[in-house]
This record gives sequence, C-alpha cells and structure tokens, in this order.
Amino acid sequence: MSELKLALVQADLVWEDASRNRDKFERLLSSVSSSVDIIVLPEMFSTGFSMEPQRLAEPLDGPTITWMRQKAAAMQAVITGSVIIEEEDQYFNRLIWMMPSGEFQYYNKRHLFTLAGEEKVYTAGTTQLLINYRDWKIMPLICYDLRFPVWSRNQFQYDLLLYVANFPDKRSFAWRSLLQARAIENQSYTIGLNRVGTDGNGIYYAGDSMLVSYNGRIATHLPPREIVQEVTITKAPQDNFRQKLAFLPDQDEFIIS
Repeated sequence: MSELKLALVQADLVWEDASRNRDKFERLLSSVSSSVDIIVLPEMFSTGFSMEPQRLAEPLDGPTITWMRQKAAAMQAVITGSVIIEEEDQYFNRLIWMMPSGEFQYYNKRHLFTLAGEEKVYTAGTTQLLINYRDWKIMPLICYDLRFPVWSRNQFQYDLLLYVANFPDKRSFAWRSLLQARAIENQSYTIGLNRVGTDGNGIYYAGDSMLVSYNGRIATHLPPREIVQEVTITKAPQDNFRQKLAFLPDQDEFIIS
C-alpha cells in the first residue's frame, strides 16, 4: 500500500483521570473516518504527564489497554499513544501500538525528562521499536526522545518517524525546529502529536502537532485547540526523493550502548 492515512488526535487531557480521558477520546474518535489506518493519541493520554505512577499506573490487562483493544477492533485501525504501565514492580512511560486484531507491541520511553524528575519514578527503555504495517516501516518514539538525534537516526530504512508528546508551549520553538530537523536528516515523514490545554502543574500546551514531509517542509500544522485532523502520506514521493538525494547511505555508523 503506497498511501497511509492517520488521524491526529490533539486533545486537552483531564489531569490524572483515566476514566474521564477514555470518555473524552471515545467522543473524539467518533468523528474519525472509516478509511483511517492509524489513530495517534498523545503521550500519557489517559492521565497527562504525571509523576505519580504509584497511584495511576495500570497493568497491561488494565482498563486503558482494554479500551484501546476494543476501539482498535471496532474501528479496524491501529491506535497508538503512551500510557503509565506497571510491570514487575517497575513503572514505564510506555507507547502501545494496538492492532485491530487485539495484538500489540510496545516501546518504553528511552529518554526520561530529568527536568520533571521522570527518571526518578519511571524505568527507561533500552530498545527501539520498528513497526511493519501495511508495507510501511514506522518508528514510534516519545516526547523528550525528540531532542536526541542518535536515537532517532534512520538506520532501519523506516518510512515514518512518529513522536507522541506532552511538549510545553514555552519550548514550542524547539519542538517545531527539531521535528523539521529530524525529518531532514532522516529523509522521512515525521509526525509530532502533542496535547493542548493546561495540566495539573499549571503548564500550558499549545499543541503545535505537525506532519513534516521528508524534505523538512511542514505539510500540516494544527491550531492551538482540541482537534482531530486526518492526514495522508504517500510513499512514492519519499522514495524518489531518497533516490535523487541519496544522503542516508553516507551517514556515520555507530552502536548505541
């Protein structure tokens, strides 16, 4: 399949209230068309960016993962976003990639946001996740990972780089600039899906969710409000661009420890 259609769900999250957030996304997803392949939700979409996993974490068979499974099946689309998960007495900021079949893969956030003390309460991930879906290779990452280009580097010939985030408005220039930089250096479609609104710590988020083309140009830029935006990407122009400007084979080799 040369085209991929995604629904970007830029939402104002209810602080530390998973049930109300699930209800909110239930309403928001009612507007998504049946032709969508992937539905993208923000980082910690069920709680907001909370440092209270002891109170908020769910197991992998908890209500939020169960909800994702049910919605993915009903909508016949992948649903992805990150959730606070408890596993083996550890807490993870974990991106779930839920398939319509009910099977899922996950990625644990590698770069924990030290300015908020995330590393004090969550366990960092150690491996990237490469998704093969409908003839597309997709690498999903989480928020602060955006600032670390080595972790995002296109060593895997992926076709789409995807970040889910709670990225504050006061650092919006960095958010926009780094999304374009990641797209340019990796010659890849790049999506950043952020939240809007003010969280329980008084931090304001303006959204700025974007689809950036493989050449670094902004194709879609969402306004600072709750919105569901459907976007379509096509593989052939990206493949042609990479063939014409074959920069990826010249990248430095490295090993991440």
